[in-house]
Amino acid sequence: MVTLAGVVLGRVYAGSLLPVLMAGAAVGSVLISVAMRRLPSWLVAPVSVLAMGSWTAWCLWRAAATAQLPGGFAEVAGDAARNAIPRLLTAMIPVEPTPDTILLPLVAAWLAGLAGAEVAVRAGRVLLGYLPPVLLYVGALYVVGPNTEPAIGQTVVLVAVAALGLAVSGRPVGGDPVDGLVPAVRSGVRVRLAVASTAGTALVVALAAVLGPAVAALVDTRPVDPRRYVEPPQVQTLDESPLIRISGWALNPDQQLFQVATDRPGGSGPASAAADPVADGGGVRVRLAVLSDYDGVTWRVGATYRNAGRILPAAEPLAHARVETVRQEITVGELSGRLLPAVPTPREVSGARVAYDVDTGTLLRPDGLTPGLRYTVTSAREHPDVNLLATANTPAGDEVARVLHVADGVPDQLRRLAAQLAEENGAPYARAAAIEQWLAEHYRLVADAPSGHAYPNLEFFLFGPPAGGGQRGTSEQFAASFAVLGRLAGLPTRVVVGFAAPGSGPVRAADAYAWPEVLFEGLGWVSFDPLPRPDDEPRPVAEDFRPQPEDPPPSEQPEPTLEPSASPPPLAGPAGRAESGGVPTPVLVGGAGGGLMLVVVALLAALAGLRRAQSRGRLYRGDPGHRIAGAWRELTDALRLAGWPVAADLSATEVAERARHALTAATCRGTPPPPSPRPPRCRCRCRCRRCRCRCRRCRCRCRRCR
Repeated sequence: MVTLAGVVLGRVYAGSLLPVLMAGAAVGSVLISVAMRRLPSWLVAPVSVLAMGSWTAWCLWRAAATAQLPGGFAEVAGDAARNAIPRLLTAMIPVEPTPDTILLPLVAAWLAGLAGAEVAVRAGRVLLGYLPPVLLYVGALYVVGPNTEPAIGQTVVLVAVAALGLAVSGRPVGGDPVDGLVPAVRSGVRVRLAVASTAGTALVVALAAVLGPAVAALVDTRPVDPRRYVEPPQVQTLDESPLIRISGWALNPDQQLFQVATDRPGGSGPASAAADPVADGGGVRVRLAVLSDYDGVTWRVGATYRNAGRILPAAEPLAHARVETVRQEITVGELSGRLLPAVPTPREVSGARVAYDVDTGTLLRPDGLTPGLRYTVTSAREHPDVNLLATANTPAGDEVARVLHVADGVPDQLRRLAAQLAEENGAPYARAAAIEQWLAEHYRLVADAPSGHAYPNLEFFLFGPPAGGGQRGTSEQFAASFAVLGRLAGLPTRVVVGFAAPGSGPVRAADAYAWPEVLFEGLGWVSFDPLPRPDDEPRPVAEDFRPQPEDPPPSEQPEPTLEPSASPPPLAGPAGRAESGGVPTPVLVGGAGGGLMLVVVALLAALAGLRRAQSRGRLYRGDPGHRIAGAWRELTDALRLAGWPVAADLSATEVAERARHALTAATCRGTPPPPSPRPPRCRCRCRCRRCRCRCRRCRCRCRRCR
């Protein structure tokens, strides 16, 4: 039964080492209790505990050797004893059998075997002796949780073994003990046994009838995962947003962060792969962190790291990509924090205990980086096929909502620039390439630009006056601007911080930079390089950016003149009409007004007819795709005519929510009017900033409110 618990727990472990070691613990503990059953009971526990220590030490040594962990045995065993429980519950599945992940199951298996054997063999309480292994089995099921298939076969075997043990231990040795009694006593004992058996059977049947439906209803319920109660390894504040460290590294370019020695055994896949400017120059792009979350102020890592062993889980390779195996030996210098630099995507790490995030493929050392730390990483580097990028689509839905999210408070100029670039380029890759080209042609890369990538910083970088420090920045501003403009244009983007490392040699602070990536269906994350070339002179932004036209000033009525005219006015009355000899004034005014009214009515009727014909043509003519597009244009036209214009970057769900607000505004007097196209002038008394409401009419942009 203890061995079956090890088999159940081993389903979330890599390989078969853990079930074998737990089976050895079960056999050893039970055999020691059976062999010493005739000795005093106080001798069994010390002898069994000593044997458990010997077996556990050998198992820890075997696991450390298999995982190739650095350090001596005493250091590894002490670390496993201190961190056995948290690392077991925060380890990545499949869990690699390392000393800290096998220590707790081994000790629990030995103690369960010892307790169960002592109670069942020495005390003769077989049913009570089943309690420790059953509790161990239930604990194994709880630790496994929803991370694998239900253990139906193992549970059936456990019940069968328990029933066999009860049948064997309950068989009488010297015949039926009731036969030796007096006939009168014998009949009474048999009656009592029959009554007790009947009552017990009825109780079991009643409990099965009452509890059976409730237990059966829980079969399809997802089990509780205990890992959600344990906090996984976290990054330090320094590593939460490594993007802000680029400016500091740029000011100290000679600082040696680490050394790398790269070996490229070879690759496989299509030969036509996306070009990497770093790799083309003989170097390699080393990734430090991936930043997927943006709140309008800071790009953050937002990764969930799980303790991992030497072998990291491998994702499904891309169908249209060339896979290159890159082996790096990295020696840490003055690089601080917990994030480990490595070529994406790592598959094997030796020389350091790491935690791994599957979604981003980044590494973390929970103990932090120390000078002289040396580790080896083997990565599977994927190069997407550039021939498929032009027609590739970008994914949508809840799975990528995180990398499509745009925080509130986007400046209007950023929205207009993103709309302009998206309007001129339809395909996703064309939009990304247009943003990349725009940033590379209009802005200057400098090393002394101040750090910052919040909305005001990006607005100043993109549209600020060059004489005042605008339109110049580090790779921080280039990558952040690309990612924000890409999300406004409907592209799933993220920012990556890393290094342009040589093939072998030191990596200095001047090699650190950031680059954006865009997610394409079937091709994965594709990196872009919006940095300008060193010799290119940036083109002024005003030449290509179409700013929003200013509202014309209100027209002024001319003041009436007080000077007398040269000729007197015509006489009123019949004499004046007789002298002029023309048409009477009332008749002239009435005829002109009536004709103008007829022209206006005819024009309105023609417009109504054209509008109706346009609506019918949009909704009832053409193929289904044409009619769906026509219905979308009808909806946006109706919202614009109702005073609720729709921006080009809004999704269908957001447009539907805006239409609901428009209908509510038409039926409810208490609904606020639609937002004005231009915010009012700043009076520094904006109540919307105080009450935190979502009203966009009072978006103050002065220095004080910013």
